[in-house]
Parts: sequence; C-alpha cells; structure tokens
Amino acid sequence: MTEPAEESLPVVRAVDQGTARLLPDVDRRRAWLLTVDDAPQSYVDLDDPTHLEFEYVRRIAHVLDRAAAPGTPLDVLHLGGGGLTLPRYLAATRPGSRQRVVEADRALLALVAEHLPLPVAEGGGGLGGLGGITVRAQDARAALRDRPPGSLDVLVADVFGGSRVPAHLTTLSCAREAARTLRPGGIYTANLADAAPFAFLRSQLATLAAVFDRLCLIAEPAVLRGRRFGNAVLVASRAELPLAELARAVAGDPFPARVVHGGELARITGDARPVQETDAEPSPLPPGGAFTVG
Repeated sequence: MTEPAEESLPVVRAVDQGTARLLPDVDRRRAWLLTVDDAPQSYVDLDDPTHLEFEYVRRIAHVLDRAAAPGTPLDVLHLGGGGLTLPRYLAATRPGSRQRVVEADRALLALVAEHLPLPVAEGGGGLGGLGGITVRAQDARAALRDRPPGSLDVLVADVFGGSRVPAHLTTLSCAREAARTLRPGGIYTANLADAAPFAFLRSQLATLAAVFDRLCLIAEPAVLRGRRFGNAVLVASRAELPLAELARAVAGDPFPARVVHGGELARITGDARPVQETDAEPSPLPPGGAFTVG
C-alpha cells in the first residue's frame, strides 16, 4: 500500500526585517512562497529551479538568458537573496557559473538554509555551493565596494527592505560602483517598483543614464500607463542591449510586458536628475494590497 505524501505545513519565523512565512504551494509538491510581513519575496520550486512564478523574476531571467551564448557560464553578483530563485535558475541553465549572493538579513538566510536548502549532491546542502553559488550575509553597498573592478558579467539588484528599495542603493555613487564591477559588455539589471507619476522610477533612470550608455525598461503596459503600482525591471550596459530579443521574450510571457528604450524612455525620464547621497530616498511605499498576501 502506498503511503500518502507528507503534507507540507507553513513555517512562520521572526527575521531581522519582520515576520517571514514559507507557504507551500498546493499545486506543486515542493514549491514554496516566501513572504516577509505578507509582502511576497520569493517563489522557489525545489524540484524545478527553472520554474519562475513571479513575472518580474521571469523578466530578469530573460536578461540572464541573453547575457551570453546559451549555456555559457557567467560571473554574477546578486544583491538581495530571498529564496535564491534566480541563482538556482542560473545554476540550472548555465552550469559552471560563479555566483555570489549577498543578503543583509541573516535570520532570513538561516530560514532559507533550513527549509529551502541547495541540493546536497550538488553542493553540500544548506546555502553552500550549488553550481558555484556562495551566499554571504552583507549589506549590498558594502558588497559592491568589495568587488574587484571588471569582475562580473551580470549584476542583479533585487534589494528591498520590507517592500522598499533602501535609499543608499539609489544614488549616483552607487550606480558608479555597480558599473565599476562590470566587464566591458556587462549588464546591470534591477527590480524597481513605482506608480505614476513615477518620481522614483524617473530618478533611477536619470541616475543610471549618467553612468551607462544603453538603458531599457521592462514593465507591463498597465504599469507604464500609470494605471497601477507595479514592478519595472531596469536593464543597463555600456554595450548594445539585445532589445529585439528581449521584446519578443517578454511579449510571450503569460502576463506580457513591453521593452521601453530610446526616445520613449527619454520621455519617461523627462527632466529628472541623478540622485545624490544627500537627497536619496527609498522607493515609495506600495499602496495597501499592492503586493500583500493574505
């Protein structure tokens, strides 16, 4: 007689930045939603690291997919760890990649190591070394300063203190530090969140444009039209970006998005100026219910 599958139960734990919850997905056997103070942080399928549930994560993955020829290993720094969704994805799609993940919340890292460990056969379990993944508890800005110049192919920024991007990661000097870590042709990509009239988003576009030669923005049409608060993925490089390929990829997603660049992006940026250390502010607080999980 076959034993019934063990039921996955929610996990609730206090972490450094609030209350974290791991909620099992009833439709996928070993998949979990990670929230902090009811704001979704990560979705991880332990059986299938290429399954990406969040739309903005899928959009960043499209950028990673086009950062080099298929299967080519990459050197990547992830600012913000969460459940390590994108590092797991990259380890599966580009074996041999060297990835460093920094996350300021030590208690959150401990929770993930305990309940969403990297496979033992691949890297010793815990958060140690699947596909070259190493994880460190560190502030994102400090991690940028510590990184050698020209050592990265891709820099991924997905840092939220609660549900807001911290102010010290929004400045021109931070953008310069990010650019310094990239190789020629390297790509910087960041997850941001805003709503019309896009004061925060416009300031970030101006800040990155002061450092990088090529920029684009990936977001759903409803967000771009100012109809709702939502995520926008910013992509920047000193080299040409694969705009046409990205546009085709995001248009084919379950929730299609657009790639905005050139004159249209300049119109969104308007007269915004790069953010200096003295006037930096965190990203806006999402309106009630924008990102919460009951």
